[in-house]
Amino acid sequence: MSRGILGKKLGMTGVFTSGGRYVPATVIEAGPCVVTQIKSQDTDGYDALQLGFGGKRTSRVNKPLQGHFKKSGDQCFRFLKEFSVDNPADYSVGQKLTVEMFKVGERVDVVGTTKGRGFSGVIKRHGFHRGPMTHGSRNVRRPGSVGCSAWPAKIIKGKKMPGQYGNDRKTIRNLEIVDIRFDDNLILVKGAVPGAESGLVSVNKLKFKRD
Repeated sequence: MSRGILGKKLGMTGVFTSGGRYVPATVIEAGPCVVTQIKSQDTDGYDALQLGFGGKRTSRVNKPLQGHFKKSGDQCFRFLKEFSVDNPADYSVGQKLTVEMFKVGERVDVVGTTKGRGFSGVIKRHGFHRGPMTHGSRNVRRPGSVGCSAWPAKIIKGKKMPGQYGNDRKTIRNLEIVDIRFDDNLILVKGAVPGAESGLVSVNKLKFKRD
């Protein structure tokens, strides 16, 4: 079975459990994904499926990729990603993978790209407290002293300082699937996942069961 599927984050909502408890959930449009290439131990040294997701106009795709996509059908894709698979012989090029590979109550890892917030200071980026604003203080939003005296006389790598904030690949682990809408290719997972609305995410099955 494929280890995961590509999808698009649609936003957040909430569902009520059978016991009447309200659960916040993220709606993910997962697939359908098309198998564009099959990789095996004999030819590539590992077993995996290359999946295509998100339609793209043929005029926007270069000639080499157009030839690659023709092997799996007439559609071109915006996103390509590989997922490991136990037995690649069970799949064929052009086959579609849908949300039917998941079930309600199953736990998954969701990978996405966080919102990019540009160059940010330490208060916004790391949650520092601001300094005093009275008596001529000039250390209101600055990071403060960062030196290391005479030795080692340098800034230690990893120091919390201003810099690029967001736009990172993040994995939220062990999220529970609370509902699946098979007709609409929708998965509802408990909690929040990284990224903005319409952002690309991948929903991965757990390699090992976690408590």
